[in-house]
Amino acid sequence: MDQPTVGILHPGSMGAAVAACAATNAVEVLWCETGRSTASVERAARFGLTPVATLAELLDRSDIVISLCPPAAAEDLARDVAGHRFAGVYAEANAINPTRVQRIAALHEHGATVVDGGVVGSPPVGGKTPTLYLSGPADATERIEALFVGTAVRTAVLGTEIGKASALKLSYASFQKTSRVLVALAVGMAREHGVDQELIEVASRRTDSYLSEPQYVAKTAARAWRWEPELEEAADALEAAGLPPEMLRAAASTLARWNDAKDGELTLTDALDRLARP
Repeated sequence: MDQPTVGILHPGSMGAAVAACAATNAVEVLWCETGRSTASVERAARFGLTPVATLAELLDRSDIVISLCPPAAAEDLARDVAGHRFAGVYAEANAINPTRVQRIAALHEHGATVVDGGVVGSPPVGGKTPTLYLSGPADATERIEALFVGTAVRTAVLGTEIGKASALKLSYASFQKTSRVLVALAVGMAREHGVDQELIEVASRRTDSYLSEPQYVAKTAARAWRWEPELEEAADALEAAGLPPEMLRAAASTLARWNDAKDGELTLTDALDRLARP
């Protein structure tokens, strides 16, 4: 297959690094410099991207366009691209939910071939090797995979259904990012009472991620009747320390859905089914 020309929208810290990897197997990687910041210009130059003056020029010259922008801008950007009647492969690689990706695919129904993408991991610099998960039409996902052969960006195809890659990305992000916020709240509460170092010592005895132990969900459900009031107490302690309690109150509200499973013997499927009930 001939090497394609690739357009990147827009080269932020992740986008520029991913685009630079794509350049390994592309004729060149274009980006539109109009309206972008000085930092973007410097970043694009550092990664060897080729500037063009307008979005229209980028789309006219590109065979594949990769969208990696702030999530709020994803649909507007896709609409702009559709308005220019782009007919290549459009890789929607933003951290947006599956419904939004499907709307974007509908925008391009008579134009570009949309591939759903989700990057899990840090930007591919300094030895980091993120994975770009893909779903969508097989011929289009194959073209995206070919872009990253031999680079620091790994690829994995999840099937042909638009939305699968985004669902995986957000499922992982919901745990990974929320857990960081929980760390801030836990350490903040402990610091208020002068026991933050002791908290860190306690936590250091266990380094595994609960996300890799889904079987623990059933145990959580069985203990929810005890854990809910405990988290409400913790939320009160956060509030007393001037820290935001809303996240722990929301967690307590989630546990309340399992209150009727008191000390029961549940399977993971049972627990998740109960959690999904209104």
